[in-house]
Amino acid sequence: MEIHLVVAPVFGTNCCVVVADDAPGGPRDCVVVDAGAGVEEEVSALVTRLGLRPRAVLATHGHVDHTWDAATLCERYGVPMRVHAADAYRLTDPFGTLGISDAGVSHALGDALAATGRRQEDYRAPGEVKVFEPGRDDETLVAGAVRLRAVHAPGHTEGSTLFVLGGDGDGRAAGPGAPSGVVLAGDVLFAGGVGRTDLPGGDAATMRRTLRDVVGRLDRDLAVVPGHGPTTRVGHELDTNPFLA
Repeated sequence: MEIHLVVAPVFGTNCCVVVADDAPGGPRDCVVVDAGAGVEEEVSALVTRLGLRPRAVLATHGHVDHTWDAATLCERYGVPMRVHAADAYRLTDPFGTLGISDAGVSHALGDALAATGRRQEDYRAPGEVKVFEPGRDDETLVAGAVRLRAVHAPGHTEGSTLFVLGGDGDGRAAGPGAPSGVVLAGDVLFAGGVGRTDLPGGDAATMRRTLRDVVGRLDRDLAVVPGHGPTTRVGHELDTNPFLA
């Protein structure tokens, strides 16, 4: 598989287009992960240029800076939105579930949206939403030829999820010298930091357990694409990130 990164102009959300391996005689399948505000045109241009066939739009969690353009992309390609069951409620009340009153958005979000010509009332929830709920053994999500391992990682939100992919299909090491894969970490893990827990649905104790029992057990060689900011590696974060000490 390959990953193409599109950075949203609102809060710099990392939107990933995950592309399956070559499909003989036809377009390659792909999924869009974290369709933040302002990525629609660049994602669509990428799909057209590479001759891709979108199969789903996924979200690592339900915060609006990761879901704003999901409805438009779902409609354009006739695909469902997929999110953890515990975060699905956020899609229909994106501002209220951030602790922001219906009367307006915070100055930071309002200013970021205004800079791209967007307003709070422009948001639309996706029409078709399919939820997943990985259990103790995680869950493999299949969208056409794209396969990702969904790993529940709550703390930032109730339904925060890591999406893991790699050479052997589940993100684990594919053999000596082979790349072990990539984890799309959303707002759970950043380069040098972790997701905040002071927003509605966040929980510091739950985040500590996630960092210890989920992040701490990932393959050290996995590359990390966080929800915002530069990429990193699991091993580097385990060795240097103060929140993982």
